[in-house]
Amino acid sequence: MSVLVVGASAAGLSTVEALRRQGYQEPITVVGAEWHLPYDRPPLSKQFLCGDWDEDRTRLRPDTMLAALGAEFVLGDSAVGLDVDRRTVHTASGRELQADAVVIATGLRARVLPGQGGLDRVHVLRTLDDAAALRKDLLEASRVVVVGDGVLGAEIAATARKMGLAVTMAGPQVAPLQSQFGPVVARLLAELHASEGVHLKLGTAVTGLTDDNGRVNGVRLETGEVLPADVVVVALGAAPETEWLADSGLRLDNGVVCDTRCRAAAGIYAAGDVARWQHEDSLLRLENRTNATEQAACVAANIIGDEQPYRPVPYFWTDQFATKIQVHGLPSAAADVTVAEGNLDERRFVVHYRRDGRVVGVLGWNMPKQTRLHREHLVHA
Repeated sequence: MSVLVVGASAAGLSTVEALRRQGYQEPITVVGAEWHLPYDRPPLSKQFLCGDWDEDRTRLRPDTMLAALGAEFVLGDSAVGLDVDRRTVHTASGRELQADAVVIATGLRARVLPGQGGLDRVHVLRTLDDAAALRKDLLEASRVVVVGDGVLGAEIAATARKMGLAVTMAGPQVAPLQSQFGPVVARLLAELHASEGVHLKLGTAVTGLTDDNGRVNGVRLETGEVLPADVVVVALGAAPETEWLADSGLRLDNGVVCDTRCRAAAGIYAAGDVARWQHEDSLLRLENRTNATEQAACVAANIIGDEQPYRPVPYFWTDQFATKIQVHGLPSAAADVTVAEGNLDERRFVVHYRRDGRVVGVLGWNMPKQTRLHREHLVHA
């Protein structure tokens, strides 16, 4: 029995490692669209972007550990098609890679603004090469506009301020991450960024970019106002990388749709950002580093016959300036928020998010140890 992992990502590598940990000794092939060996994405918007880390430090594993896995890495060759019945992946170079089990771990692609293509000094941040190109331009700039008020946009804005740039964050929400964290925590996040010198132009949609002979020089808002910029970063979220599966016959709906065991079809699995699986009474897709590792372990177990459903307690974190925010569960703006420990005014607290009297999310602000303890309210809810 052989396994083919499509995506040399954190989820892809974690699948390989979990298979080997569980005693699987058969051939494994990993095919990746990028030339880079598996690297970590969270540092790209923080430590790597500001220059605290170099490229080698973003690597998930050193060469010796990768070699010990005994897997074949086929890099720089993106998947362009999947024959589900034959479990065969076709690549851009013309390869046909066949296996007894296929794991789809192709992650996400960054969303862009209309007219963004072809303009100099306009960036997205998804890959290591994206981050390197953005860093180069930021080092030569004085003003940057970040289009996006989610986690990635907020992290990039914080890093750019750390680098000494004049930073403007633009987006449709009235405060960063309000749709995810709700008004109480989002207001504090807005205050944090403002206190650190980020200019907030929120609550107004971005309609386009302006340029001078092909080089971006501003961001246009729906009000008609233009925000001047030397560099623009578009951080409007990302979409699952599933275009290559359009003719596969798999169900594609905001990701690769899977059953409770992350299985999309017989012998076909999905893990990481691209996977949308049956979770309780609905379909769930998570975009975070922790999920990539945990879901990969479940996929590996199911491949070798240790059938088990994937039932995680979602978790992610974000570091912005000197603030560390940790989130367990699924908070939302519609939930009722109560302070469980600490104090909002002191910017050290844990809050619970409740829906129908049940704790569905726990968020900690500069209280990492206490936040982990409050996770138990979710587990036993």
